[in-house]
Amino acid sequence: MSAKQRNKGFTLIELVVVIAILAILAAFALPRFAQLSEEAHSSNVKATAGALAAGVALAKAQWVANGLTAATDTLEGFGDGDLNVSSRGWPVAYTGGYTGEADGTAAMNPSRCEQVWEGVLQSNAPTITGTAPDYVVTGADSVCTYTYQVDGLAGTADEKNITYDASTGDIETTENQ
Repeated sequence: MSAKQRNKGFTLIELVVVIAILAILAAFALPRFAQLSEEAHSSNVKATAGALAAGVALAKAQWVANGLTAATDTLEGFGDGDLNVSSRGWPVAYTGGYTGEADGTAAMNPSRCEQVWEGVLQSNAPTITGTAPDYVVTGADSVCTYTYQVDGLAGTADEKNITYDASTGDIETTENQ
């Protein structure tokens, strides 16, 4: 055999070395890719909370710009003009005649919390209704809680939530990790 015919393939040792290098790279890369998925879910919740906070702040700004000092069920100049705000200017519902309590607090329930979500966020917002919503809504007293569903951690100690306090306008995220 000539020298050209003997050098046509890889030796077994060369193949084992390449496989070992690929295994080492995979051992370091796979956990990082898994972590990226978790970071993407966290970023989604934070971005949604930011959009909700911006919408709530814009509604309050429109209430102030309109010169209002009392609760209203038609916030002119914001969205369709159907947003209901409390006497403190914070969104409390989107349809109907609910205008909040006399002291500015808001008795929130899941329906009103859904209406706030739909009233201050744009049409391409994450879903809160349907067969597989992105968030599940609960509401009690003056607080709305939106629990993130997409990462499969809802109902566990690691679930992610956005809370909206309709009495103060505060938006907070909770990520138990």
